[in-house]
Amino acid sequence: MNNSQIINTILIVVGGALLIYAIAAENAHAYFKIGGLIVIMLGLYRATNFWVATKDDHKEEEDKE
Repeated sequence: MNNSQIINTILIVVGGALLIYAIAAENAHAYFKIGGLIVIMLGLYRATNFWVATKDDHKEEEDKE
């Protein structure tokens, strides 16, 4: 697994954990929800950019053979 994929996964999991905490806790501040959404969206944005950049890698490997 690539280092950027690990970072993206960590960002998505941390953002999800913040959202779950903000929903489950009674006295959680609204900033936890906002922060969780921002972190999830950042991780998803980075992941989709990585997927777009590497979507044709399998075609290059087939051409070399």
